[in-house]
Amino acid sequence: MKVSCDIIKDLLPLYYDGVCSAASRIMVEEHLEECQDCRAELEAMGRVLPVSNKEKNLSDVEAVKKLSKRWKKGMIGSILKGALFTLITVIIVLLILYLFVDIRIA
Repeated sequence: MKVSCDIIKDLLPLYYDGVCSAASRIMVEEHLEECQDCRAELEAMGRVLPVSNKEKNLSDVEAVKKLSKRWKKGMIGSILKGALFTLITVIIVLLILYLFVDIRIA
């Protein structure tokens, strides 16, 4: 039975990692004996991918970390300002009610 390269290419990562079933492994190995393209695909999986612009990527990470810290500080400041504003508003409303509406808090 002739298996298409598309199916084999779907199975190659599992085959490479050694987690495919025995039947799939046999099917992939039989196909690899005949197909140079799929053999090349399997060999490419073993190569280490080059990382380009490593220094730039690391500096970008540092910039994002700094931005994250500033954002967190701003968020905490906003929460504290909101809580203080709410507390002052509640105190003013209670004071107005106490002075002008003659409601006494027991």
